Amino acid sequence: MITTVVQFRVAQPLSLDEAKRRFQSSAPKYRNLPGLIRKYYIRSEDGMTAGGVYFWDSREAAEKVYSGEWRAFVEKLYGVPPSIDWFESPVVVDNANCADIAAAE
Repeated sequence: MITTVVQFRVAQPLSLDEAKRRFQSSAPKYRNLPGLIRKYYIRSEDGMTAGGVYFWDSREAAEKVYSGEWRAFVEKLYGVPPSIDWFESPVVVDNANCADIAAAE
C-alpha cells in the first residue's frame, strides 16, 4: 500500500471556510476512485498550505490519478502546482474499525 502527501503552497491564506468549500467541491471526484482507499483533506493552521493525504492500494493506481488532467485541475483550483511525496505503508492501524491492515507481499 502507498500513502501520498500532496501539498499546495498558496499565495494568500486560505480560510477554513474557503478550504471546506473547495474540499467539498472536489470530494465527489474521489468517491469510488479505483485504487483509492481513503483521502484526508488537510489545511495548515496558518492557511498557507492545503492538500491531501491519500492511502492507495498501489503506486500504479495513484500514478494513474496524478496524471496531467488531475494536475491541471488542482493547479487551476489552487493556483499553484502540487508537490507529491510518496511513502510505502506496510501496516496501518485502523482504530475506527478495530483492525490492523497489513499490505500483501
